Amino acid sequence: MTSNQHYISKHFLALVVAFQVILYVSMFLNLSIVRIVIGAAYLIFIPGLILLKLLKLDNLGTFESIIYTVGFSVIFLMIAGLIINQFGYLAGLNFPLAALPLSLFINTLVLIGAVTVQFLNRRTRPAPQYRDDALSRSALPLALLPILSIIGAYVVNTTGNNFILLIMILAIAALFTISVFSKGTKSHTFYAFAVAMIALALLMHVSLISNYILPYGGDSPVELYVFRGTELNSHWNPVFMIPDDEAYGRYNAMLSITILPTVYSNMLGLDPTWVFKLIYPLIFTLVPVGLYLLWQPYVGKKLGFIATFLFMAQLTFFTEMLALNRQMIAELFFVLLLLTLLNKKMPREGKFIAFALFSFGLIFSHYALAEIFLFLIFSAWVVSVIYIKRPSFNLQFSFVMFFFVAMFLWYIYVSGAVVFNSFVSFTGYISAQFGDFFNPASRGQAVLTGLGLAGSPSPLNTISRGFAYLTEIFIVLGCFALIRKKSPFRFERDYAVFSILAVVFLVFLTLIPGLANALSMTRFYHILLMILAPFCAVGMWLMAQYLSKHKRQLVFSLLVVGILVPYFLFQTNFAYEVAGSESWSVPLSSYRMSSTLLYGHVGFIDPFSVHGANWVSANVPYEYNIYGDNGLYTSLTAYGLVYRGYVKELTATSELYGGQFAFLSYITIHYEQATSNGTIPMLLNQTDIVYSNGGSEVYFVPMP
Repeated sequence: MTSNQHYISKHFLALVVAFQVILYVSMFLNLSIVRIVIGAAYLIFIPGLILLKLLKLDNLGTFESIIYTVGFSVIFLMIAGLIINQFGYLAGLNFPLAALPLSLFINTLVLIGAVTVQFLNRRTRPAPQYRDDALSRSALPLALLPILSIIGAYVVNTTGNNFILLIMILAIAALFTISVFSKGTKSHTFYAFAVAMIALALLMHVSLISNYILPYGGDSPVELYVFRGTELNSHWNPVFMIPDDEAYGRYNAMLSITILPTVYSNMLGLDPTWVFKLIYPLIFTLVPVGLYLLWQPYVGKKLGFIATFLFMAQLTFFTEMLALNRQMIAELFFVLLLLTLLNKKMPREGKFIAFALFSFGLIFSHYALAEIFLFLIFSAWVVSVIYIKRPSFNLQFSFVMFFFVAMFLWYIYVSGAVVFNSFVSFTGYISAQFGDFFNPASRGQAVLTGLGLAGSPSPLNTISRGFAYLTEIFIVLGCFALIRKKSPFRFERDYAVFSILAVVFLVFLTLIPGLANALSMTRFYHILLMILAPFCAVGMWLMAQYLSKHKRQLVFSLLVVGILVPYFLFQTNFAYEVAGSESWSVPLSSYRMSSTLLYGHVGFIDPFSVHGANWVSANVPYEYNIYGDNGLYTSLTAYGLVYRGYVKELTATSELYGGQFAFLSYITIHYEQATSNGTIPMLLNQTDIVYSNGGSEVYFVPMP
């Protein structure tokens, strides 16, 4: 045990009390910066550190301890928030999730836990500490990557200049290249720290663009809608206000976007938007770190780092995932469940409790990812028992049954069983699609693109796809070597089974009509990379060995850098921006994007539309009485808190009658002004403008 660890262990209770005192003082004196910084550190680490010590898991490595600590903290806040939400009325609390009752309840639980830890520390010997590599000073400059990212995003927001962000992306590519060609193997902590810094830089360079959420075609507007509903009411209602709406009901049933962000927002005094834009990406940064920790024992430090870089370099990680807040939290628990299952050194009692807590975390966070995890562990258990005919040491039947029972109890008895009903509807939808089995289009555009069956919009895009196809080919090669037992790397048996099942799942996505569209193929591929990414590095290693046995390391390094660096530069849209070609990156290219791409495809939300949506929320009786353009899917939902079911989509064929309203956001107004054959203003030419701020308008059709 180091001197710092000994000091923290000896004075743990005093440190917890100091955190709580500072948090209370900052709340009552309205010291916002202190409250946010100290409060965030307290909520993200302290509850989880207590659980880590109580479960006697504090002998893990540095980064493994950090990811377990954060995971335990997140599930603690979910469960504590759920308890006070459901039983607070017994104490006469009408607003149980308000800042004061929530703080008192959570801080009391934390204080009791800290007292227990301090008492146990005096009665028991300290646990033997994991000998971890010290983080060398040479790794500290890596912290410049997220700093460049934050400064670059600020400069883009204020001046539109993307130069610093371009430098940041090049710096990441240079760091990766140097690490791959480096002859001396870096330490375990160096690679883990490098992964954390790269992940944070990539996430922040997108998340910090604009003062509003970036939907990127994702679900963040609806997630913010249900979050703000819980936060404004200071209470979570398990049943959505429209029980028949399965889509909103599914979102509302997830504690990851209702109770959890409400805890952060109310205890930290942090605006809801910034909970999603700041706190969630910080937590999500640990997902690739956890994957590196998962893969490193099997493929080594360098190949583990390479595999993690592939996972982070894929576009979905730092764009679409930032619009899927519930999935960001769910993926943390997904990784923690895999780490827990495959850890043979963890005490049996602590292992089961950790598995149970992380299972609840995944179930509370994202229904689809929970179902995928259940498919993996159940299928792996069946394979172990029936085909291998030898029970798994890690994957006990009790673990599988616990997850199955917990998941279906929650999904059936919470939120009017809307999640379970949605699952039933989904299976019916897939069954109905089998009539199009021989129709390639039924698999969706993303599947066709992945198979090379879709047309490319530009020569640069063709090159980009070529590098993407190469990564897929090497994954297939690595998996083939695993199946044929030709791989020089020895994977844990359960991980090997998970990998084969992931390949089978990928085949199902390609063959079964409609399956890829259920969650979107890009998300599915991102999830499956959490298991399959190391096989890309394995495939490259095998290819290098085939090409040259004597200079295998050099050939391997050339293969890795020659494929993954261009892949990264295309995925970040760096190559498109430098070439002046059409780019989909908001941080790098929003200044030259078309309105259709920026506001339509990405769903960019501007201040004009937000102010207009707020005006609609305050002044328009909008229940089934209003039409909306693209703002219906972005600003009206996220910031006007207007339920989409009450709004009709405004099109060129819409017919407005007396007493009805129409909301036009920035994209409609400026696109139509720039074209001579606009349709929507002609549709509204007999209406009166009742609100306009230059970037959004509200029209009212007078009564005849």
